[in-house]
Amino acid sequence: MEFVHKSIMLQETIEALHIKPNGIYVDGTLGGAGHSSEIARRLGEKGRLIGIDQDGDAIAVASERLADFGDKVTVVRSNYANMKNVLSNLSISKVDGILLDLGVSSYQLDNAERGFTYREDVPLDMRMDLRQNKTARDIVNDYSETELFHIIRDYGEDKFAKNIAKHIAAAREKAPIETTGQLTEIIKAAIPKKVRATGGHPAKKTFQAIRIELNHELDVLRDHLEEMVDLLDDGGRLCVITFHSLEDRIVKNIFRTCENPCICPPGFPVCACGRVSKGKVITRKPVIPGEKELEENSRAKSAKLRVFERRVSV
Repeated sequence: MEFVHKSIMLQETIEALHIKPNGIYVDGTLGGAGHSSEIARRLGEKGRLIGIDQDGDAIAVASERLADFGDKVTVVRSNYANMKNVLSNLSISKVDGILLDLGVSSYQLDNAERGFTYREDVPLDMRMDLRQNKTARDIVNDYSETELFHIIRDYGEDKFAKNIAKHIAAAREKAPIETTGQLTEIIKAAIPKKVRATGGHPAKKTFQAIRIELNHELDVLRDHLEEMVDLLDDGGRLCVITFHSLEDRIVKNIFRTCENPCICPPGFPVCACGRVSKGKVITRKPVIPGEKELEENSRAKSAKLRVFERRVSV
């Protein structure tokens, strides 16, 4: 199957990165190299791009697509959580721009064998990195009913989380839940019919929740975003594209804290906490896709781009 992934807000992101021909840039979620190809095209002889992805399929395809750029591009199979180490191994301490395009690629969703889909009946998997042992099947069958309720409520934001968890727990008593089709039917049975008739697919939120839990998506973002701000050189920019409110909230809050980290009480005449601003939020409101892009790519619908610029205090 061909690795197809339409790069979301391609022009907006490239513009926001303010690419310098001789700068160093990192694409922390390389995917099919859509964004990376555009970054690499704008680099001069001394420019450099490091592409990181944990998905072996993405690495293979991106390496091929970026081959023409030669030594300008370095592709590394890893999680963007390890960005600091990846750069250190390449003797790079500061970069001019970082991009994260979060969520699942179209290839991962459309390649049924990867087990992300609720539209076909395939083994439950959902691993973004196939080197990982734990799969979605383990979560569905081994988590307690309470744990399932919490992840479906918190990561899926599904108001029927309690009932869905209850139905999953009851179903697996009879036999393990092995496939996406089985899980989808269980979820459907837990949601009132009139609710299923409106809105999106009834399984969408639960599948999202399980995927986030399995791949530690929110933890990785929360734990490493500020570290990425620290990797930026003065004037460097960090661009993050999110696809649901949980990710967007984390990015918004961390960017805000990086801009204004002071924790002194509001009445204090002078800052005593000593926390120094790391720069400036460029996007007061997130950038969203234009009408044309939404018409051409339905998966862009929930995308939001936020941008932070590093400013080193003198």
